[in-house]
Amino acid sequence: MSVLKPCYLSQILIDEQADQQVIFVTEQGGTRRIPIVIGPLEAMAIDRAVKGQRFERPLTHDLFVSLMTATRHKCREVRIIDLKAGTFFAQLVLIGDDGREIALDCRPSDAIALMVRLPDTVLLVAEDVLAEAGS
Repeated sequence: MSVLKPCYLSQILIDEQADQQVIFVTEQGGTRRIPIVIGPLEAMAIDRAVKGQRFERPLTHDLFVSLMTATRHKCREVRIIDLKAGTFFAQLVLIGDDGREIALDCRPSDAIALMVRLPDTVLLVAEDVLAEAGS
């Protein structure tokens, strides 16, 4: 894996008439940003969390946050680690209360939907991915 660069979620584009939405991840202290095409449900989950909207019953990503809390895990970071044939690959890095690290394969959209619910979570993108997809 190449060097990981700190980044942040910089924009969410939602077109309610389209089947796919776009989020943009931007390099901290730099100018490169990558567009990630995601589904409408994931885009809404990210957008609602960013806007602080709450629901009476937990949504899927809220449930996962509750599960992490119940099992004493913290999300240390989200890593976007690869880009193959136009598809981004990510990892969710959890730390247990015993200090053990667990890296879970996931879609960037799910990882970012969790990240925006967990404000201490860092977003990192592989330099190779930034170089290939960044503009």
